[in-house]
Amino acid sequence: MGHPKTLIEFMELYPTEEDCRQAIFEHRWPHGFSCRRCGHERAWYLRGRGLYECAHCHYQGSLTAGTILQGSRTDLRKWLLAIWLLASTKKAPSAAELSREAWRDRQDRLADASQDRPCHGSSRGRAPAAWHRRARRGLHRRPAAEAGQSRPPRSPARRWSPSRRS
Repeated sequence: MGHPKTLIEFMELYPTEEDCRQAIFEHRWPHGFSCRRCGHERAWYLRGRGLYECAHCHYQGSLTAGTILQGSRTDLRKWLLAIWLLASTKKAPSAAELSREAWRDRQDRLADASQDRPCHGSSRGRAPAAWHRRARRGLHRRPAAEAGQSRPPRSPARRWSPSRRS
């Protein structure tokens, strides 16, 4: 497998997420799959979950498990692009530049979504999703009138002073 010299070659070599997955598979297991648990060399690919299941011990492992990509929700194509940018230039791009180039579309999607969503207390009466998540966990405090309960009056706060020992 050749390494791309230009950005155009990179885009042609890795046009889809599946091509990136295949390239990582070939780099990780150059002689074919090998189970981390038992060392067996046969596995099935579970397409729905993106995992490989060992044919012998049924251990399910991810392609990125045990790598720097483990637990990342960022597309593999973006990771490979960032790695290629770091490796192909004399002066490596800064983290801010990588963020601007490789992760730009995620920020654009978030900006578009925030414009479509009404704010808390809007005329449509819908609260943001974060407010609902906090309320479900019991972390969001509602005023007593909304909760349907009356609170006892709060006692004045006592301040500690050096002359008063309590």
